[in-house]
Amino acid sequence: MLEIQRQKDYGQIAELSVQQRCFMPIMVFASIALMLSGCATPISVDHVDIQTAYGIQTASAISSGELSNASSIVLRQHGLLDLFETEPAIVLAELHKGLKPVGDDDQLFALAELSLFHAQRTNDRAYYLASAVYAWSLLYPENGTSMQIPPTDPRFRLTYDIYNQAVAQGLAATDNAEEDEVRLKAGTYKLPFGTLHLSLDQSGMSWGGYPLEHFIATTALEVDGLRNRYHKSGIGAPLAASLAKGATAQKKVVGSDRLGEHTKVPVTALLRFANARASLSKGKIQGRIEVYAADATSTVTIDGQKQPIESDPTAALAYQLNDSQLYAMELVGFLKGSIFTSGAFSKDRAQDGIFTMRPYQAGKIPLVLVHGTASSPARWAELVNELNSDSKISDHYQIWLFIYDSGRGIGYSAGRLRKALTNTVHEFDPEGKDPALQNMIVMGHSQGGLLTKLTAIDSGTKFWDMISDKPFDQMKLSPEARELIQQTAFYKPLPFVKRVVFISTPQHGAMLAASQLVTGLASALVSLPATVLNTTALLAQVATSSGDEKIAAMLKRPMTSIDLMNPNNPIVQTLASIPVPKSIPAHSIIAVDGDGPKEEGDDGVVAYKSAHIDEAVSEFIVNWTHSCQGQPEVIEEVKRILFEHLAASETKKP
Repeated sequence: MLEIQRQKDYGQIAELSVQQRCFMPIMVFASIALMLSGCATPISVDHVDIQTAYGIQTASAISSGELSNASSIVLRQHGLLDLFETEPAIVLAELHKGLKPVGDDDQLFALAELSLFHAQRTNDRAYYLASAVYAWSLLYPENGTSMQIPPTDPRFRLTYDIYNQAVAQGLAATDNAEEDEVRLKAGTYKLPFGTLHLSLDQSGMSWGGYPLEHFIATTALEVDGLRNRYHKSGIGAPLAASLAKGATAQKKVVGSDRLGEHTKVPVTALLRFANARASLSKGKIQGRIEVYAADATSTVTIDGQKQPIESDPTAALAYQLNDSQLYAMELVGFLKGSIFTSGAFSKDRAQDGIFTMRPYQAGKIPLVLVHGTASSPARWAELVNELNSDSKISDHYQIWLFIYDSGRGIGYSAGRLRKALTNTVHEFDPEGKDPALQNMIVMGHSQGGLLTKLTAIDSGTKFWDMISDKPFDQMKLSPEARELIQQTAFYKPLPFVKRVVFISTPQHGAMLAASQLVTGLASALVSLPATVLNTTALLAQVATSSGDEKIAAMLKRPMTSIDLMNPNNPIVQTLASIPVPKSIPAHSIIAVDGDGPKEEGDDGVVAYKSAHIDEAVSEFIVNWTHSCQGQPEVIEEVKRILFEHLAASETKKP
């Protein structure tokens, strides 16, 4: 029977149509594919480049405008990821309600980032401030506990960044203030879960005796024009503060009148919360706004531990120089000689030309920077940025800047520099108790180098003998004229100048100044200040009455700084013949543009042979043009000189 049945089955198969027999393999293949798809995994990976991979790992509300993986995990664990997209406030309230008295670091971090993320979308200051409170609670839980997130976890540093950004945005000005302005004001602020009462510590709201105002968040500033941006990481919102406009020093601070009125001060705002972690459930947070100047404070104590303060000094410097009037004054100072009579400087500021970048600090050696022709202290910005960022230098040196009318005669400008330095040293240290002030370095670029040399040499009567045959003490002059002539024709080393540095200095004259066309044009364009004209009139009377032909000849056309950089000018030749004494080390930094022999080269303005002096204890050649003071090689050479000077100074200490 079985055999009969099998034959019947085979017979039925044989009776299948050709079409059915062709369709059968297709059905079999489809069945196999269906079984395989049921076994396939939905999980996969994709290979990406390093940058993409790092972007995925470090994505956050700050870096990319996306939530970090850590915060997304918390949302998924609570089943709130989708709801956060549509109802973020409800989700934040739910997470806040679920916080435990201790621990919960993962959830606390998520609340800090999620609050910042929501604030960025809504610009609701309450959520920015809530983010700052959450972040602070995570970083400083108090009660002897510490944050459970290890330093190797990306969230560790990110929590600081969230706090810093939240502080700046939470206190952002809401009126028609400048973009990115921060208002540091006491008061009661709204939080999503309660209120925040802030007091203001007034001790940090002044600098150099002046009240501070107009705080700008520097993290929102893009810096251009400076090679390096130095940003020190830590706690707090870095800001650039302005000295209050029109304000005089509130209290007597040594050197307050030598701070530029347009100075931007790098400061840091800190919101210090009291028992923040324990107060979250109560909804009432107490805090204090504290302000720290970067030049005075680098750390702050929190929970008994020193914490580094975040600062952004390069951005503050760039903000100060942005559209600075110093650039416009460069040509005016050269042609008109009216820097201090044009109203560019307030009358309550020093009028002798010496300005300091920071309030006077005893124990720091002055480094005086003297700019060149048709220039200004702004041209030292690159060097200043690099020196101030090096703690080994900034801890031992203070930078002073000299500004002057660069079209005036070199002797006149040098006289002003010498007097200004003397006044400043006496003003800062009238009793002579600060040895650092007696260990000064003066550094000049181009014409500024010639002014620098005149702080360190003994000229005797050589310059006076060139303009008069009569002894100076026999000249009948008014006290004002006599004082001016003494300042501009007689030089002795200033006792506090212990080292000089020359950068692209025309020690034997400048090439362009040798042209009669150039000197004649300069004479026609440059106007002398009233003080020089008055003295010239007095000298003319003396020349007439005494019959002194040398003075009379000189007065036919008073010399400008260009005249006095002419290699053929007897005054330049006389100055070149007087060496800097060995007791005052002199350093030369000389620019030579091109690849030829240095002895035959020049920088486009000054030839190597003119810049070279035999008495220099070091000579550094940089392959660049005349304005080389901001070049990396020059800056490194300046640093070397400063370290050498510091080492020599320390060996002399008892």
